[in-house]
Amino acid sequence: MIGQKNIAFGFIYLVFTASLGIVMVDKYEGFGKVAQEKQVSVGRLQALKGSDFEEELEPLSAIQIAKANTAGILGINKLNNTEAEIDAIKGGPHAHGNLESVLNIIVGLTLCFIAAAAWLKQLISWLFIIGTLMHSGMLYLGTVFGFSWAFTLLDTGIGPFAILAGLLLMGVVSIKNFSSKKVVD
Repeated sequence: MIGQKNIAFGFIYLVFTASLGIVMVDKYEGFGKVAQEKQVSVGRLQALKGSDFEEELEPLSAIQIAKANTAGILGINKLNNTEAEIDAIKGGPHAHGNLESVLNIIVGLTLCFIAAAAWLKQLISWLFIIGTLMHSGMLYLGTVFGFSWAFTLLDTGIGPFAILAGLLLMGVVSIKNFSSKKVVD
């Protein structure tokens, strides 16, 4: 059965991409501490500004003001870096990988009910698997494991193009050849 490999691939790949939720939760564990550090340093800076840079009725020196300012900037920067790391996983391999896993499952099931030439069904099947690996798979390798070469492959556009071509072919074949009876190849 031609669609079977997409169904199996989709469920197995979904395990990997859905598990990134655990990675993000782990990163959020330290997020609270970083947010609190930022709040303390920025809060102090705001309080100093509100009191015309006086602390306990003593004017602060330029160095003391610079140190408070630096602590505030570093706190904001650290929080932004932590958020960016989580957002890169969330908006990249996690979201796209989950979607492409489900697409593979749906395509695999649909291919079981399409009365079309075996070569055309194989082409559609492989377009989705290759497209998934070249799109969210490269996002996964680049974002989670830091393999920068994966982003180079991602930039070729092969993955998204393969998925779009598969969707178009699936739509055309579905209009023309959908059967309510299972076709054995």
